[in-house]
Amino acid sequence: MSKFQLVQLNIAKIQFPLDCPEMADFVNSLERINTLADQSPGFVWRLQTEDGDATSIDYFGNETIVNMSIWNDIESLHHYVYRSDHAAVMSRRKQWFEKLKEAYNVLWWVPLGHVPGLDEASERLLMLRCNGPTPDAFTFKRSFTPEGDQVSNSKNPAVI
Repeated sequence: MSKFQLVQLNIAKIQFPLDCPEMADFVNSLERINTLADQSPGFVWRLQTEDGDATSIDYFGNETIVNMSIWNDIESLHHYVYRSDHAAVMSRRKQWFEKLKEAYNVLWWVPLGHVPGLDEASERLLMLRCNGPTPDAFTFKRSFTPEGDQVSNSKNPAVI
């Protein structure tokens, strides 16, 4: 068993307030997609309020929603993101979210049992934006092991 777990953070700037009809399909999918994550192999934890999601957390601004979760490994997260019903919902993201020019998704390893806060997550996103992928802040396309070794593309399930 690894002594590390993978954290992912992604942010999205909404095009419309969440209570607008244009966002209804997204909002109506949240519970199902969050439940899918909760029940996925390798899932450990996700950021949420008492409402069961994180849409009311305005850490990055009131028009930006945040998603943060912890997984046992990159393969489990990759499967959830790209091979489950999550992918079908997110294929429609252009209808709901603005296209961001900067990185909006970051991955990093934490010691087993550590749950990062949004300050730490924001720092990791900034690291990625400033330095590109490194062992401290990386992406699916260019990922690293917990020991800091870059994963070759042939061994990286995240490279599609």
